[in-house]
Amino acid sequence: MLNISSFAAIGGFLFGYDVGVLSGCLLMEDFQNRFINDQISKTLLVSVLMAGAFVGALYSGPLADYIGRKRSIIIGTAVNILGSVIQTAATDTSMMIVGRVIGGLSIGQLSMLVPLYQSEIAPKELRGRLITMQQFAITVGIAVSFWIDYGTINWEGSSSWRFPMGIRLIPAFILLFGMIFMPYSPRWLMAKGRDLEALKTIAFLRGNGSLSDQTVQMVFTEIKQSVVFEQKYTSQTYWEIFRSGHEHNRRRIWLGIAVQIFQQLTGINVAVYYAADIFQSAGVSGTTAALFANGVDGMVNVIATIPTIFFIDKWGRRPTLISGAISCSACMLILAIVLATHGLTDGTTNDIPIQEGTGSLSLLFTRNSTVVVMVFLYLFVACYAYSWGPVGWIYPAELYPQRLRAKALGITTAANWLFNFAISQLAPPMLSGIHWGTYLVFSIFCGLMALMVYLEFPETKGKSLEEIDLIFSGQLKDDDLGVHHPATAAAALAQLERMKFSEKYSNRETSFGNAIEGALKRVADEGAVNNEELELTPLKNNVPSPSPSTT
Repeated sequence: MLNISSFAAIGGFLFGYDVGVLSGCLLMEDFQNRFINDQISKTLLVSVLMAGAFVGALYSGPLADYIGRKRSIIIGTAVNILGSVIQTAATDTSMMIVGRVIGGLSIGQLSMLVPLYQSEIAPKELRGRLITMQQFAITVGIAVSFWIDYGTINWEGSSSWRFPMGIRLIPAFILLFGMIFMPYSPRWLMAKGRDLEALKTIAFLRGNGSLSDQTVQMVFTEIKQSVVFEQKYTSQTYWEIFRSGHEHNRRRIWLGIAVQIFQQLTGINVAVYYAADIFQSAGVSGTTAALFANGVDGMVNVIATIPTIFFIDKWGRRPTLISGAISCSACMLILAIVLATHGLTDGTTNDIPIQEGTGSLSLLFTRNSTVVVMVFLYLFVACYAYSWGPVGWIYPAELYPQRLRAKALGITTAANWLFNFAISQLAPPMLSGIHWGTYLVFSIFCGLMALMVYLEFPETKGKSLEEIDLIFSGQLKDDDLGVHHPATAAAALAQLERMKFSEKYSNRETSFGNAIEGALKRVADEGAVNNEELELTPLKNNVPSPSPSTT
């Protein structure tokens, strides 16, 4: 599973690379001469990627439900290749903008689809680690783009920017063809009635290929009960996402949107999109030196993400988010204080253009204050990288029931890109207008985020996606991190159904429990037809048959 999740995370690498590569290209002379006609064209080149990503995330939900998570990733990668080819071959601003829009569509798709796919193939005890591979790949992509820009900035002619734009085709083609050999999501397979194929996939992922492994059968039964329950008694429309009801879907979607918005309100885009300009304004002289400092910024992002890969499933989501928000707030506050006491705007100094925006920022620094700004900007990136960076993708992927997961993730990911766009547009006037106040604003946001997580966000560590479903249905206590149903989450789902739909059972010939046993029997029969050695047991001790008299 680690290998499969790591391979799918190449989509995260493409995401990070596309976000980071333009910042260096905008400083290259040939790129400026060809594509930067005025400030409007410069802003468009940045913003259209995010606009495309917003749209790409929204339509990926229905697409993933219709053709599957795996095929959707393949399509998203193909779109990325098309966008990369157009950008690499661009001869004018219009062509580059078209390439950026198409690239944005693919990044929106991949940023939503990869965590979705990872969450549905992962066991509960490793789910956080496997989804963190997505964020790790994003940080690697950003860092690689920074260093490639740094290495080519002094090249002559268009090769200085065409090489960074085109080299990403290599990982894109690897992902495109490699995903063909990856397994489908077993949860999606069951939703489509392909039970035997789902069982084989679970066995491949968790039972060394043994279809009769007890853990494999338990996982299969748990997922199948959830799927059958949803298909019998619940709706799969977008409207259902915003309904409350006993599943509290409205609360789930707002929590998912909040995590994605909060991720942007940390101020990370200021540290990524405008790092080179901040370093220049802090006293780092020369474009090459600023790009070098930017590259170091990217490496800090990568290194600080690594501990989360190994410990997120031990730390938990809530403590990681709260500690990350508090530490990010402290770093931003210190930056604001240093800038307020040592940064001056002075008309006699050389103005340094704010990248990807309007206006200018000019500051006079002492040598010590320059070091402090660089250290705490790097520290801020590190605090974000171990917390809101990975958990911002982990948490939304865990919140939703199977039938709504793809659509809901599309909405939450679109919210991320919407605020990504908003921050990228607001940061330049904030930096040039209120200067150090920009960092104070983000410090306040981070402090409020820590409070909101403490008050409103339930813990999801160590629970299956079906058990998390029960947390929001009120059947499991979210304040006890170790609580589990004494049998399985599947049994609890059956119990929940008995309580909610006892009247319906009295008029049905086939109960919910019998439907599960029937599904297992069909899998066994199908396996026998295909000469598979199956010894499936309906796990009756764990799946009580509902009846009208049991409430």
